[in-house]
Amino acid sequence: MNQQQDMIEGAPLIKPSTTDHPLYETIVEACRTVYDPEIPVNIFDLGLIYTIDISPENDVEIIMTLTAPGCPVAGEMPGWLQDAVEPVAGVKSVAVGMTFDPPWGMDMMSDEARLELGFM
Repeated sequence: MNQQQDMIEGAPLIKPSTTDHPLYETIVEACRTVYDPEIPVNIFDLGLIYTIDISPENDVEIIMTLTAPGCPVAGEMPGWLQDAVEPVAGVKSVAVGMTFDPPWGMDMMSDEARLELGFM
């Protein structure tokens, strides 16, 4: 089920999000309500959300990662994210997938997250 294996050399590892969908910004705001318990920054600004794919029927597929594969809440965080996005008006269904390819890095954090954590 790894779509990256089928991609050509030099293609991005992270599938692009459906940023032009009318629900995109509202879904991003819902993602921003979910926090990694060990870091006082939401998981969207931490860069843990790789892809928000929204179908024309408003089915949402989110691909996320963790700061480290051994994260103590690894089993729970996808459920927290699903619980945050499902109530968004217009969303039909939510599926959250986990990947560690590419691995998360501090360069994936937003400027706001870097500032909050004292990296700027």
